[in-house]
Amino acid sequence: MKCLILASGFGTRMHPLTLNHAKALLPYKGKPMINHIVDKIPPGIEILVNVNKKFEADFYQWRKLQVGEITICVEEVYSDEGKLGAIGSLAHWIKEKNIDEDLLLFGSDNYFEFDVSRFIGAYNGNNMLIAVYDVGDLSKATRYGVVMLQGSRVIELEEKPAYPKSSLVSTACWIIPSRVFPFVTEFCLESKRDNLGNFITYLTERDQVFAFPFKETWIDIGNLELYNSTK
Repeated sequence: MKCLILASGFGTRMHPLTLNHAKALLPYKGKPMINHIVDKIPPGIEILVNVNKKFEADFYQWRKLQVGEITICVEEVYSDEGKLGAIGSLAHWIKEKNIDEDLLLFGSDNYFEFDVSRFIGAYNGNNMLIAVYDVGDLSKATRYGVVMLQGSRVIELEEKPAYPKSSLVSTACWIIPSRVFPFVTEFCLESKRDNLGNFITYLTERDQVFAFPFKETWIDIGNLELYNSTK
């Protein structure tokens, strides 16, 4: 198993903090935001970090301070307009790095406190597994991808619904079996490259996706107001 952390965004909703600094490297609760993920990855799992060209040098400097094997994967883009998108980046690096192992995937702006080893332990080795969290409020759920479950199986994901059916939301914490990689490629061929939730919807129509509910703290650090209020 390998781990890919998506950190190639330009953090436009975090301006002015991210005009000259990568969002994933901003300090959060005492260390760079991305370290709250990296430090949870079990030993022996190679970590790849997807970054953009604008902040490439900053990530190489950051890597010098890390323990363990970390590969910096650089997208040749300098602005938000040229980015591959979350699923586009995933598809690109699966192909570019010849990844044929199951893949842990995290969005770098996720702060979570669950044990990644427990997450991996819940994975059945065959079906995609996504971490889901109950935000406890239907009005808050309108900001996220709302999931409906049948047992532990995800049967529906509705992205930012005006009238959510539940307060259970999808997080950018996934385990993707290698056999699902062709679905990632197919999804990108239809030019739907950016939104993670849309891929889950796409996959539930073609395959089984399962949920890993957790109750530990989770924060999607999506904007400057939230960042300042929780750090």
